[in-house]
Amino acid sequence: MNFLLGGAYEGAVQLARAAAAVAPARGGKVVATFRARRGIRERYQQWNRESRNGERTLVWMHASSVGEGLQARPVLDLLRTGQPHLQLAYTFFSPSAEAFARSLGADFAEYLPFDSRGDARIALDSLAPRVLAFSKLDVWPALVAAARERGVRTALLSATLSEGSGRSSWFSSAFTRAAYAAFDAVGAVDEADAIRLMKLGVREQVVSVTGDTRFDQVWSRAQDSPAREALLAPLRSDRPTLVAGSTWPADERELLPAWITMRTQVPDARLIIAPHEPTHAHLAHIARWAAAHKLTLARTSALIGEGWKADTDVVLVDGVGMLGDLYALADVAYVGGGFHAAGLHSVLEPAAFGVPVLFGPRHDQSRDAATLIANDAGAAVTDGSAITARLEALLTRPDTRGAEGARAQEIVEKGRGASERSTALVTGLLEG
Repeated sequence: MNFLLGGAYEGAVQLARAAAAVAPARGGKVVATFRARRGIRERYQQWNRESRNGERTLVWMHASSVGEGLQARPVLDLLRTGQPHLQLAYTFFSPSAEAFARSLGADFAEYLPFDSRGDARIALDSLAPRVLAFSKLDVWPALVAAARERGVRTALLSATLSEGSGRSSWFSSAFTRAAYAAFDAVGAVDEADAIRLMKLGVREQVVSVTGDTRFDQVWSRAQDSPAREALLAPLRSDRPTLVAGSTWPADERELLPAWITMRTQVPDARLIIAPHEPTHAHLAHIARWAAAHKLTLARTSALIGEGWKADTDVVLVDGVGMLGDLYALADVAYVGGGFHAAGLHSVLEPAAFGVPVLFGPRHDQSRDAATLIANDAGAAVTDGSAITARLEALLTRPDTRGAEGARAQEIVEKGRGASERSTALVTGLLEG
């Protein structure tokens, strides 16, 4: 980054730091992003004084949000079990990832400071890492530059760049090219990603194809576990079941009317629906829809109460953290985001359970959705009529449903092994 661009970048970051100091106590996600950085330097320094063990090597993993965190988690788990002497630090950017970060069991879990030179210096001094690894693509120029100055080895794991990504633009590249060029090891998801990453500035000699750690993560979660069985036991039913996960209102405008139409052919069909944002207003809307169509409904928050009804037409998931296990109950899955501007959510989670997957038309940025379609293991639906037709075909034809689900599961199984290869990149940097 040249002097003028560097000055402009630092100035913008300092404005963000100033906004953090005055961010109100209440507000949406953007306000929370600023508010979370208030006092962040002191929190890092406090952890250094109280918990940093200078005799233990530290690996710092950064993942922007939950999606990138899911890719980072298998590597953290392997580092923890394979090298228990390490201290592990985990940072994130988005407020939506805070609860997820606390669940990882890292020695240090905290928001990443804004990318100023001063914040980067304090964070690196406080954590004193041997290796700093980024998940997917989320790199920060000032932090990478400061790490390089200190001799901290840097890595990029499960790295992927879609064709036509804005990261490839001249404007973005002007700020980030030096950071990408500084990496000591980069694990790309596939060969095409490796080529695109080199165009961003990554050096050819540090790139290897390691795959996507999400395949290991979803496969591991799909394996039988006593804890999941205890959760799912009250929800089990012989009724044909659609699990609709991470739905947005745009998805539901197509899905819910289609469900009513489909039930004229499959009247005992059951819907388990988990909105992406289970706000009071969103949940109330779905409850009103069910009541208007005389469908019985129960909320998962009642699972531990005496009022739980085991056999209802609609199960409304009004909490977070359950969806990845609920796909085990599905005969068919619908993954939300494909009718929404934010993009499609993970189609690998239901695929790992051997479940056929449906999703909306906005899936062009999802490599996994394209793979499912190409292997007849999932399908894009363009409107409510297409949803109705596809659901009827799958819920009334067990053989078709089973074959499609088996192909989906095979795709996930073939993608396994990326976690071990990514962990090997990190341990190679530690040893080097």
